[in-house]
Amino acid sequence: MSAFRLAVKQRAELLELDVQVTSDGVPVVIHDPTVDRTTSGRGMVGAMSLAQLKTLRIETGGEPEVVPTLDELLAWASGRVPVALELKRDGPLVHPEVVEKVVASVVSHRLEGQCAIISFDHTLVRQARKLCPHLAGGVLFACAPILPARLAEDASAQAILPHWTSLDARMVREAHEAGLAVCPWVADGEDEMRWVLSLGVDAIATNHPARLAALLG
Repeated sequence: MSAFRLAVKQRAELLELDVQVTSDGVPVVIHDPTVDRTTSGRGMVGAMSLAQLKTLRIETGGEPEVVPTLDELLAWASGRVPVALELKRDGPLVHPEVVEKVVASVVSHRLEGQCAIISFDHTLVRQARKLCPHLAGGVLFACAPILPARLAEDASAQAILPHWTSLDARMVREAHEAGLAVCPWVADGEDEMRWVLSLGVDAIATNHPARLAALLG
């Protein structure tokens, strides 16, 4: 949670986070499919219960933290900052009820207008939009598709989220002509940010929000 608090302090206007599901069906906020890199434990998130996951510690340089549940994160974000929830698909592994559980959590907090569902698995975005049309959707990709806007159209999404190296002026122009937002990821260097901004994008995902805020003035 300290990373999210720092991002808001550094003037991030939206938080992007990754959702995995525990063995007992609880959506939690953690990037990797395993806990090895970011916690004191080892193993697959999907093979652990929430109780097991909560025994692990995350070292942040301050007080050790624990992996937050999606409900805990949304309760904190409510009224504070919008959130983009990335639904993870790691190879063939995807929790069969991930969309339903994440959408139910968002609805329970009455944050349909403050959250977006994004994914590299565009079928998950489409499923979420069908369950809750008030949720925005975005399609992630790291390639140069012939018809990028079609990816969003097929997923019933409102935004395309290409890797910044896949971006060009044509992609931005055609997306805007289709009424779509363009939100590339993840531009961290100042030169990268300046180039992406020059194309007229609507947002930039970055690990350095303070750097981007300074460029934007």
